[in-house]
Amino acid sequence: MFRVYGLLVILLISCGPRGEGDFIVWNTMRPEGRAILDSLLAEFSSAHHGITCSQVYYEPEELRSNYQISVLGGSGPDLVYGPSDQVGPFSVMGLVEPLEEILPEVFLQGFVPEGLVWSHGHLYQVSDQVGNHLHLVYNKALVPIPPEDTDQMIEMAKALTRDEDGDGRNDYYGMAWNFEEPFFFVPFLGGFGGWVMDEHAQPTLDAPATVAAFQFMKDLKFTHKVLPPESDYDTADALFKEGRAAMIINGPWSWASYLQNDIDLGLTLIPKVSATGQWSTPMVSTLGYSLNVNVSGERRRMVTELLMYLTSDAAQLAYARKMRTIPSRSEALKDSVLQQDPLLRISIEQARVGRPMPIEPEMRAIWDAMRPNYQSVLNGSKSPEDAARDAQEAALKMIREMNE
Repeated sequence: MFRVYGLLVILLISCGPRGEGDFIVWNTMRPEGRAILDSLLAEFSSAHHGITCSQVYYEPEELRSNYQISVLGGSGPDLVYGPSDQVGPFSVMGLVEPLEEILPEVFLQGFVPEGLVWSHGHLYQVSDQVGNHLHLVYNKALVPIPPEDTDQMIEMAKALTRDEDGDGRNDYYGMAWNFEEPFFFVPFLGGFGGWVMDEHAQPTLDAPATVAAFQFMKDLKFTHKVLPPESDYDTADALFKEGRAAMIINGPWSWASYLQNDIDLGLTLIPKVSATGQWSTPMVSTLGYSLNVNVSGERRRMVTELLMYLTSDAAQLAYARKMRTIPSRSEALKDSVLQQDPLLRISIEQARVGRPMPIEPEMRAIWDAMRPNYQSVLNGSKSPEDAARDAQEAALKMIREMNE
């Protein structure tokens, strides 16, 4: 019953009564970003008589599935906003429209190369920010000098993890992050010398580097005991805001809320892996807009104008100054306020040692194969060796099924 109801809601949102002047943007933004988007949509509506723009928020996985359902049904939002890795599956399935012949060349020339996401010779996403990558965030009141390598990180975390009321459960933790999600594991995989796929978009999970990285994460939880027993995104986020976690791994979408909670915020690179001497390598991607393939005619012209407005210098600076995001337009990057921002300087440095997020459709299969096997390591039901082998086999199987 719930699944049927959920599908009905999608259909009502995407297919329900909507005038020619009603434009909808689906997005995966955090609350602070959605507030800025609301103001931009209101400004655009005000400047264009008879136009009303609105937004609908989804969690990333919900957005992907709901967008697919609605567009295949002939409807969907006018613009879809999200990370660059959704470009691969959306473009292969024919759900988004190529943009290189729709948008003016002079407009496109204003972006840094990373800000335009191409696939198989076509432009499918125009970003309003680059980066969207993870960093080590720390509370300066608890961590005056941040760690440079994982050995230092562990020792600091041990010293800061404590049971203050003597009930046998820790009240304060040295660190917390969305430990159960593979996206937050990938930086350490890179630091151990591994990666998720090769140049042919084939998984590379059954490798010594994956085993070593799985073992490292397992040791953080069971041997060093510096993390909460359960550490999903919301738990880790709340602990850091409450001052009960000294360090957290998170992205630029989180900084504004931490500053609003009066955290004396510090930012640094995710530490080098001591065992290899290599920097941890978060995935670096863009966030941006793609055009629904079902939008055509005069509507497409207006939606294209909206897309250009939402990715303009002024719009990007609205996000950057409030949320410390990295603009994707060259002129916006020169903004004097941003140039002097210490958080943004570190974020740019972190991006330089990260690795681009793959946009190939095979990445979806790799995520889905990694997640249960990685989590099996964390709950103690699989060895790192078995999990790496099983993740590789599952990814290969899913990719074969995708291509049948």
